[in-house]
Amino acid sequence: MPSEALKARREGLLFLEHFLPYRLSVLSNTVSGRIAKSYEERFQLTIAEWRVMAVLGRFPGLTAAEVTERTAMDKVQVSRAVSRLKETQRIEQRAVEGDRRARHLFLTDQGHEVYAEIVPLALDYERQFTAGLKAAERAQLDRLLDKLAAAAATL
Repeated sequence: MPSEALKARREGLLFLEHFLPYRLSVLSNTVSGRIAKSYEERFQLTIAEWRVMAVLGRFPGLTAAEVTERTAMDKVQVSRAVSRLKETQRIEQRAVEGDRRARHLFLTDQGHEVYAEIVPLALDYERQFTAGLKAAERAQLDRLLDKLAAAAATL
């Protein structure tokens, strides 16, 4: 952090461009926005819809509440994404035994096809995005992100 920003902190000022939560948010929005553009153009998917599909691709049969928990999206985002994915026949829901309100969510055959097309694109995008990092830097970044996620969970 530049000395000017450190001095400002001591004086009780905030330089937003040096504030870690803000920087992480901007980075996330930038990365997600760029990749979302290709998902939207090619597959007519929003970021939220892709995240729902991605988590169901790995963990089939989750409820919407479990998807909300795993993706850290809010309930409204997940609900809208699930509704649209059902309309486009990319996911289906099945009743949960013993709970009339809860539904298990699964990718349909069409959903699996889209998932199978997007995964290599997503992994390639991640590879390109991190290409400037050495292997040790990437490992360190992963460790630091895990530490920050754990710290955030305790706040």
